[in-house]
Amino acid sequence: MGTLEVPADALWGAQTQRAIDNFPISGQAMPVAFIRALLLVKAAAAEANHRLGGMSEARAEAIVHAAESLLADDALMKHFPVDVFQTGSGTSSNMNANEVLATLAGRRLGEAVSPNDDVNRGQSSNDVVPSAIHVGAALALERQLLPALSHLRATLDVRAAALDDIVKTGRTHLMDAMPVRLSQSLLGWSGQIAQDIALLEGIRTPLQTLAQGGTAVGTGVNAPAGFATAVAERLTARTGIPFEAAQNPFTRIASQDTAVALSGLLKTTAVTIMKIANDLRWMNSGPLAGLGEISLESLQPGSSIMPGKVNPVIPEAAAMVAAQVIGNDATITLAGQSGNFELNVMLPVIARNLLESIDLLANVSRVLADRAVATFTVNEDVLAEALTRNPILVTALNPVIGYLKAAEIAKRAYREKRPVIDVAAEETGLPRTELESLLDPARLTRPG
Repeated sequence: MGTLEVPADALWGAQTQRAIDNFPISGQAMPVAFIRALLLVKAAAAEANHRLGGMSEARAEAIVHAAESLLADDALMKHFPVDVFQTGSGTSSNMNANEVLATLAGRRLGEAVSPNDDVNRGQSSNDVVPSAIHVGAALALERQLLPALSHLRATLDVRAAALDDIVKTGRTHLMDAMPVRLSQSLLGWSGQIAQDIALLEGIRTPLQTLAQGGTAVGTGVNAPAGFATAVAERLTARTGIPFEAAQNPFTRIASQDTAVALSGLLKTTAVTIMKIANDLRWMNSGPLAGLGEISLESLQPGSSIMPGKVNPVIPEAAAMVAAQVIGNDATITLAGQSGNFELNVMLPVIARNLLESIDLLANVSRVLADRAVATFTVNEDVLAEALTRNPILVTALNPVIGYLKAAEIAKRAYREKRPVIDVAAEETGLPRTELESLLDPARLTRPG
């Protein structure tokens, strides 16, 4: 393909440089989390090759040391510049890693190390890149997202316990409804997060099953017997996550169904985050012309022209994260459909979007917990005023006076802007003490 120039200080070689020249598209390199996973796969492969007798101890040790030095220094990630929008198999990124590792290993060993024959021994981009996607996502899930969601859930539970005695007007269709405790609203959010955690935990087994060992098309050509299992064992030892070799590598190479499924669960989590964020925004709205039920922590001025304005910036950021994750899922869904015959050919964009979604959700869950849920204050006077004037409380009288009579009372209370208990006393003849008991908002939050 002719000669080309490579920067003197670059650790990569010709194949990486060709990719740099061929794909000046987004300016976005592959995510660091993907590169780190790719390096882990390469180190595990070198160890497996040595264990199976296909590589000398010195050569394997040099490759492993090169991978570990890169993993230990994020500044060296500058040597992985290949654009996300590259060849669909991720071959350019695989060769980028092969060339960088070969350079560093060769310097340590004092002799040439081949990117293809040594670093890529027993491997193909077609099983390495899908494996790196799974490894990267599994690590991010265990170390970032699941702990962050657990933190958000715990914060919600703590606030719910502290606010259990506060009763507010419930809303359905954004309209006044029967009362709820503020704790019940928070526990509703907590229950959503708990369900998201359970669903994400349920995808661990398929996510931790790797294509490695299938090589080019799933048959395992050029990989020694036992290679797939040996790589999975070394990855397990290095990460503490129980990886295993796929029994059917054809599935893992030709499709990205597990990534699509995980993305769907991330989208579900994003929908939960959006729901919590929007509820907080509504409850905080005002402070005079909105609901004004709570006051979120004041974090920054809300306007460059309106003095004193403060906006719900954390829930807004959370809502934008949710929108991005939902968009990422749409891309991953389309990319997952590009499993043509024996290979999916949209692997890099799947890796990018999947890891970005995990990272965004993990970060925003902690921010939402610490800067919104944990710190909002309750405007109890506003809640109490709305509650005492809520005609929907008359629902509690249905068993006593019937739905139609209760509806008449509610409409009159709305029309005359009077507390429903006063209208009910006039319309039903029931003793005031009985009405106070029947219409007690706190009692209505825990019927029976």
